[in-house]
Amino acid sequence: MNKTKRKIFEASMKLFAEKGYEATSIEEITATVGVAKGTLYYHFSSKEEIFDFLIEEGIKLLQNSVDIKTAKYDNYIDKIKAIVLIQIKIVRKYENIITIILSQFLGKEKRNQKCKELVYQYINKIEEIVKEGMALGEIKEGDSKAIASEIYGLICSTLVYKIRQAEKFNTMDLYQQFENTIIKSLKV
Repeated sequence: MNKTKRKIFEASMKLFAEKGYEATSIEEITATVGVAKGTLYYHFSSKEEIFDFLIEEGIKLLQNSVDIKTAKYDNYIDKIKAIVLIQIKIVRKYENIITIILSQFLGKEKRNQKCKELVYQYINKIEEIVKEGMALGEIKEGDSKAIASEIYGLICSTLVYKIRQAEKFNTMDLYQQFENTIIKSLKV
């Protein structure tokens, strides 16, 4: 991604997270970045395209991190632990992207449907890991869709926790809490 496109990406991400998609205008994005509308339109054809790019990159970041980390483990509980830790770290580092995805998950607009589609793809990856772990007897039998959704839901929990804790947010402390409650309940 070139420098200008990155600036548009970062400014849009911040504005969408702080003000919401509807309340953010192209003019505001260009003013924040310090570029002309023509420059923005050279990189993105519309505000909707900027939004799509943001959420696709956010989910791709999450999925790639999970793929890389879980490939290192043979044990499925360790894979779930890795997913939980990655999700906490992603929320810590990329709070704005997570805020945008969560804020646009509900609704009937095209962007809402796109968010749902991408989130469901991610949850399906988690569900595959859960099912494989169950098949091997490493994860307790149960509703794999519900378990995968619960694991994804830790992103929401982490965001709320981070906002409540402000600067006192500690990644490993929160991970230990999730490990002691959620992950422990999945062990056979």
